[in-house]
Amino acid sequence: MTSKTPFIDTARRVIRTEADALNVLADGLDDSFRTAIDLLLNATGRVIVTGIGKSGHIARKIAATFASTGTPAQFVHPAEASHGDLGMVTSADVVLAISNSGEAPELANMVAFSRRFEIPLVGITKAPKSALGRECDVVLQLPDLGEACGTGVVPTTSTTLTLAMGDALAVALMEHRDFTAEHFRDFHPGGKLGAKLSRVRDLMHTGSAMPLVDETTPMADALIEISQKSLGVVGVTKADGTLAGIITDGDLRRHMEGLLSLTAADVMTTSPTTIDSAALAEEAVAVMNARKITCVFAVEAGAPQTPQGILHIHDCLRVGLG
Repeated sequence: MTSKTPFIDTARRVIRTEADALNVLADGLDDSFRTAIDLLLNATGRVIVTGIGKSGHIARKIAATFASTGTPAQFVHPAEASHGDLGMVTSADVVLAISNSGEAPELANMVAFSRRFEIPLVGITKAPKSALGRECDVVLQLPDLGEACGTGVVPTTSTTLTLAMGDALAVALMEHRDFTAEHFRDFHPGGKLGAKLSRVRDLMHTGSAMPLVDETTPMADALIEISQKSLGVVGVTKADGTLAGIITDGDLRRHMEGLLSLTAADVMTTSPTTIDSAALAEEAVAVMNARKITCVFAVEAGAPQTPQGILHIHDCLRVGLG
């Protein structure tokens, strides 16, 4: 373990150097940030994010974060822009150009294009008097604190600061637009994140897929409904369509003697557990786990207990919940 100590020391130095730089960045934000937000908000098109080298990698991430949080955005590679991709940029857009030094020659054509067609230009750079900085409508200046690599040449602190500035812009825009978790789920339907933000209504069985009988249904017919719908239960409704009870395998066992001579109302468990169809599916999983049940009927909150659908624990497991 002793031989690894210098590596740990290096790692801690790098992380602390970048953390200190982030504090300087946060303390140094001024009205230029507000001006940049106004330009981005007023764009009727997209935010065109551009940069070369390490700044280009960060620019791609910033564009992706914008796009997934309610601000239409696209990364345009500055070299490709010079060979036709400038056609992707319109007068309705705003350009966010990133260059730590502000002197990246690859940005020249993008900058010139934005000036020619009066497209708002926001720059992220440590050098407001650089070639980029002089042309921008607003400059978001990064503190010039050197890199965390020790040699001063490897983009480390500077890329962390740029990424943080992009996140700050994205979240500020997101909060201004009242962007919610529901909106976020719309842009992230796949994977664990999409599953965790799924609503009960997104996963539940509805319409003819719901196992339902009325109170007067003979148990012979109720058993057929349970078998056909393959969810292991059947809901029992009143004459007005509201939920009166539920029949589970436990109810069947308790009424085994003379079962076929009974009606659904004779066998059902009254006041079954229900959940709001607009609730997160993860909440439904918690309810089913707590009650030790495998299904829950979904209803509309504040309305009569009319079943809107039924959710089975397997539906949740299938999308990665549980």
